[in-house]
Amino acid sequence: MMRTRIKFCGITRMQDAHAAAALGVDAIGLVLTRKSPRFVEIAQAREIRRSLPPFVSAVALFMDDEPAWIAQAIDAIAPEMLQFHGMESAADCGRYGRRYLKAVPMGDGADVHDVVAAHPAATGFLLDGHAAGEQGGRGKSFDWSRAPLNLQRPVLLAGGLTCDNVGPAIRAVRPYAVDVSSGIESAPGVKDLDKMRRFVEEVQRACSKS
Repeated sequence: MMRTRIKFCGITRMQDAHAAAALGVDAIGLVLTRKSPRFVEIAQAREIRRSLPPFVSAVALFMDDEPAWIAQAIDAIAPEMLQFHGMESAADCGRYGRRYLKAVPMGDGADVHDVVAAHPAATGFLLDGHAAGEQGGRGKSFDWSRAPLNLQRPVLLAGGLTCDNVGPAIRAVRPYAVDVSSGIESAPGVKDLDKMRRFVEEVQRACSKS
């Protein structure tokens, strides 16, 4: 089985970003939508981004935010990728000239194929447990059997993942990557080093056994 990539989302503190990198995480998520309890100001996000070692990517997350705000954040932070969690159209997502991921709200029965068809330029699709209009990062999972296994596009699995269930999730969905936020926290935006470490270990164990 191909190695499953790991993204730690909702990073707000420098020490958590450095711990993630030390654990071998592939990407961190910086939440730039003010709706979120994990919102990080542009100045702090820029410093976190600049402190990352080579080959650890920064992903800037937005949810139905104003284009001027998104452009300002992108210009300051220079993330490798964008992630859109709202009702953004393909034109909304593509106007910044950056690769992007589109979240699919699996909590209300969204058809993944419809979202994929609507976003032909998306780099990948993040299947999350929230319903349309809700924020991610709430620890909500969904029925993994609803995840398409033949999408022909990179699938990132999110929604209620923890060190206790990420192994079965990987075996069920075989995603390109897993994305975790609340499952490695002691409080919103505050990561727990032991949970972070255990999560990475369980992902590696699941990949080695498949």
